[in-house]
Amino acid sequence: MSRLRICLATVFAFLFATVGHHLSAAELETIAVGYQQVPHIYRLDGVIEAVNQTTVSAQISGQVEAVLFDVDDYVEKGEIIVRLNDKQPASRLKQAQADLKEASARFQEAEEEFDRIKGVFEKKAVSEKAMDAAEAAKKAAQARREAARAALEQATEQLEYTRVRAPYSGIVTERHIEVGETAQPGKPLMSGLSLEELRVNVDVPQIMINPVRESDDAYVVTPDGNVVPVSKKTVFNFADSASHTFRVRLDLKAEDLFLFPGMFVKAVFEIGQQPALTVPTVAIVRRSEVTAVYVLSDQGRVSMRAIRKGRDLTNNYTVVLAGLEEGERVAIEPVAAGIQLKQQYATRSTD
Repeated sequence: MSRLRICLATVFAFLFATVGHHLSAAELETIAVGYQQVPHIYRLDGVIEAVNQTTVSAQISGQVEAVLFDVDDYVEKGEIIVRLNDKQPASRLKQAQADLKEASARFQEAEEEFDRIKGVFEKKAVSEKAMDAAEAAKKAAQARREAARAALEQATEQLEYTRVRAPYSGIVTERHIEVGETAQPGKPLMSGLSLEELRVNVDVPQIMINPVRESDDAYVVTPDGNVVPVSKKTVFNFADSASHTFRVRLDLKAEDLFLFPGMFVKAVFEIGQQPALTVPTVAIVRRSEVTAVYVLSDQGRVSMRAIRKGRDLTNNYTVVLAGLEEGERVAIEPVAAGIQLKQQYATRSTD
C-alpha cells in the first residue's frame, strides 16, 4: 500500500511539473494585505410597516346589503367593498332633484318678471317701489335655487355613502361587519393596507442617535440579502420614556422586492470611517464550510489559511475580521495557488 501511495504521488508530481510548472510559488500573482478606510457600519433591527393602512368606517346608518371582499383579497382603488341599503337616500335624492327643478323654474319666472319691470321702470311707467320688489323677488328665487342645489349635492353624497369604496389599492386585512347588520356612523367596516408604499421603523439607543441623525447614508438589508435604498429618513425628536430609544423611520424604494408589513429587516447606517484589514474579493475561496485565502510565506511556500470574512466593499475588496495580518501576501488567483499547493503536497509525499 505504501508503494502504491509513493507511485501515485510521483505521478501527480510529474503531471504538475510538466503541465503546470509555470505555477511555481515565485510566479504566483500576490498582493499584500493592508488596511483601508471603510465606512463604519451601524446595524439595527427594524420592522416594515405600510405607509397606507386604514380602517374604513360607515358615514351613515344603514343595513348592510353586501360585503364584496374578504380578508386577503386585493382591492383596486375606488372599488366598492361594502354596499348599504340605499332606498331612503335614493328617495331623498329624487326629492332634491325635484326641488331643484321647481326652484330653477321659480327663479326663471322671477328673472323674467324683473326684466319686464326694469324695462317699464326705465320708461318711468312704474314706481321705484315696484322695481325694488321685483329685484327682491329675483334675489329670493335665486337663493332658493342655490339652497336646492346644495340639498341635491348633499343627497347625492348621502347616496354615495351607501357605496363604501376603497381609498387606495391594497389588501384587506380584517373584516368587521357581516351582511344584515346595521352600520352606524363611525362603525368600522373593513381594514386594509397598501403594499405600494412601505417604511421601516427602527428604535435607536440614545447613545447612537446623534451619529444616526447626522448620517447621510442609510439602507435596508432584507432577510435574503437584498439591499433596499432609502428615499427618506425621519428622526423623531423625542425618546420613549420606557426604553429610552428614539424612533427612526426609513421610507423605502422597494419595488418588486416582495417585502410585507411585519417583516424584520436590518437597518444599516454609515456613521463615518474606520480602518479595516482588507483583501481583494477574488482572492477568497470557499472550501466546504471554510472561507479561506491562499497565503505565500517568506520561504515561497503556499498555504491555505481560514479567515473570518466581513462585508464586501464597493471597490471589489472584502473586509477580513480574523485570520490574516497586515503585510502578509495572498494569491489573487486561487485556482493557480491551489494547483501549486497540491504540487507541494505531491513533492512532499515523494520525498
